Amino acid sequence: MDIFAFVLLSSSLLLFFFLVSDAANTDSITKSQSLSEGMTLVSKDGSYALGFFSPGNSGYRYLGIWYNNIPVRTVVWVANRLNPINDSSGMLVAWNPIVQLLDSGNLVLREENEENPEKYLWQSFDYPSDTWLPGMKLGWDLRTGLERRLSTWKSPDDPSPGELSWGIELHNYPKIVMNKGTEKFFRTGPWNGLGFSGVPDLKDNPVYTYDFVINSDEVYFIYNMIKNSVISRALLNETSSSYERYIWVSEDKKWSLYLSMPKDKCEGYNLCGPYGNCIIDTTYSWVNGSLSLDECRVKCLNNCSCTAYANSDIKNGGSGCAMWFGDLIDIRQVAANGQDAYIQDVYIRMNASEQVNHKEEKDKQKVKVIVIVVVAIAVVFGVLLIPYCICKRTNFREKMENNVMIDQNIEGQSEDMEVPFFTLATIVIATNNFSSYNKLGEGGFGLVYKGTLIDRKEIAVKRLSPKSGQGLSEFKNEVILITKLQHQNLVRLLGYCIEGDEKMLIYEYMPNGSLDSLIFDQMKAKVLGWSMRFNIICGIARGLLYLHEDSRLRIIHRDLKASNVLLDSKMNPKISDFGMARIFGGDQIEGNTNRVVGTYGYMAPEYAIDGLFSVKSDVFSFGILLLEIISGKKN
Repeated sequence: MDIFAFVLLSSSLLLFFFLVSDAANTDSITKSQSLSEGMTLVSKDGSYALGFFSPGNSGYRYLGIWYNNIPVRTVVWVANRLNPINDSSGMLVAWNPIVQLLDSGNLVLREENEENPEKYLWQSFDYPSDTWLPGMKLGWDLRTGLERRLSTWKSPDDPSPGELSWGIELHNYPKIVMNKGTEKFFRTGPWNGLGFSGVPDLKDNPVYTYDFVINSDEVYFIYNMIKNSVISRALLNETSSSYERYIWVSEDKKWSLYLSMPKDKCEGYNLCGPYGNCIIDTTYSWVNGSLSLDECRVKCLNNCSCTAYANSDIKNGGSGCAMWFGDLIDIRQVAANGQDAYIQDVYIRMNASEQVNHKEEKDKQKVKVIVIVVVAIAVVFGVLLIPYCICKRTNFREKMENNVMIDQNIEGQSEDMEVPFFTLATIVIATNNFSSYNKLGEGGFGLVYKGTLIDRKEIAVKRLSPKSGQGLSEFKNEVILITKLQHQNLVRLLGYCIEGDEKMLIYEYMPNGSLDSLIFDQMKAKVLGWSMRFNIICGIARGLLYLHEDSRLRIIHRDLKASNVLLDSKMNPKISDFGMARIFGGDQIEGNTNRVVGTYGYMAPEYAIDGLFSVKSDVFSFGILLLEIISGKKN
C-alpha cells in the first residue's frame, strides 16, 4: 500500500492508541477513533464490511474488505498483504480526516468538509488486491505514474502477492497483459472501440458494461453493473493461472463461474513462436459458404496447415469454400460415371518438388472423390469432430516447398558491398510476407518492417518504395556509407537485398522505435524526463560530430530529423537513413546541388534556396531537432 493517513496498529508496535466502541457498524471513523478486533465498518447500503480476519487456516490477522450480505466469506481487498499481524490485537486508527467505506467497496480517506464527494486523499481502489470490483479503474494515472494492477494471492491461506498479475500495457494501442512473474503469460489485442480484439468475452453484455478511457491524464479499463441486483466480481486465480469472473447465485448460495481466460493453451503468450498458427476447437475442416473457389484457393495457400480445398456446395456449378487440415482421411478416387452427382473436385496441396517430378501431371491435380454423407454433414454444418491443437512453426524450407518458388533475378549481388546479402525469400519469411502486423513505420522512402530471422535475431527491414526517388546508385551509396561508419550513435547495417524491383536495407532492430514516435505523442512523452532527453540530445550530437570530424570520411547527412533517430532498448539514440548523405574528401567543406533533397522544416535556408550544403546544414537541422526534443512540438 501507499502512504497512509490512518495507521494500522498491533501489539508488536509500541504505540499508544484509542479505543472508541461506537465505531462499530457504521460506515466511517473520524478523528482519533479506531476500529479493533470484533468490530466492523459497514457501507451505508450494507453491501461491504471492513474488519480483521484470518484467511483459510492461517493464524495471521489481516485488515480486509468482504461482502457483508453473502454467507460465504469472500474477501475483495486486503490492506496489510505483506505485513500480517501475529495476534488479535490489531487496530485501525484515524488521526485527522474521515475514513469511510463506500457502497462500491472502496475504502477512502477524505477531508471532513470536502465539498467534492469524489475527491479523496487516498482510496483502496488505487491499490487493488486480487479482485476487480465494479467502478474500479485498472490502468495508469499518467499524472502521478500510479499503476492500478491486480495480483493474485499466493494461496487461500496467504494473501501476499503471488506470481500472476493483470494490468494495462502502455503502447500506441494499449492492451491488457497478464504476467507470470516477469514473463508475459497472456495478452489481449488492442482496444478497437468496442472491445479488446481477440478476446470476445471482454465486451458489453446484459449483466455489465465495459469502458476504456485513454487521454493525456489516464489510461484505464473499467466495468459497471447494469443491474444492481446482480453481484459480480472478477479476480486472478493463482492455482488455475487464469482471470475469472463470477456471478453470485443466491438460490444456490454459491459463486458461479461466468468466464475464464485464457480459455485454452492457444491463448498463451507466444505459445507457437514466430510465424506460428495455433488452432484449437476446430475440426479437420473449415467451411465458408460465401467465398468463391478462387478465394478459397488463396485462403488455403495462405494457411500453412491447409492441405486441400473444394467447393462446399457443388450445386449449380459450385459455390462456397471448404478447407481440410492435417491428413486427408476417407477420400476415395473413382472413375467419373453415372454417379457424377456425388462426385466433388478436391484441390490437394502438393510440394513443389513433387510438382517438378510430375510435370506431365501438373494439370491433373483434381481428384474425383465421393464425399461420405457423414463427412459432408460435418463439413457443411461445421460439426466439431475431434478438437485438436496444432502448433506449426513455419520455416524457410516449408514456405519454399509449399507455397511458391521465387524466380531470383538478383541485381548487384556480385558487387563487393562489404555486408551480407539477404535473398528476398529470407526477408519474406522473416517479416511474415511483409505483414501489416510487423510494420514499424513509413515515410517518403517506403515502409519499415520488423522481422525475425531463423536464428531468432530481430531485424528492421527498410523496403524502399519505387516512388521514393532513391535509385539503385543512391541505394548502394547508403549501403557503402553505413558499412564504413562504426559508432555507438549510428544505426548498424546488417545487410541488404536487391532482387528485381525490390531494394531493401536490413538494420539492427531498435525496440523503442523512432524518436518522433515518442516526443510528439503526449502519452509516451511523459516517460521522457529531462535527463533522458538530455542524454538523447548528447547522443545525437556525438553521432553528428563523428560524421563531420572523427570518421575516416567527412559525411553530410542532409536529412537529420526526429524520424531518422532511432532508440535502442536503453533509449540510446542512433542516427539512421543515409540515403541522401554526401561524402566530402580532403579539405572540402561544402558542396552545391541542383537537386535539393531532405525534409523542409529541417533544411538550412541556404540549402533549401540555393542548394548549398555543408556541415553547417546538418548543424541547422540538429538545432531544429533540439527544439523539438525540448518542446515536444513538431516544427
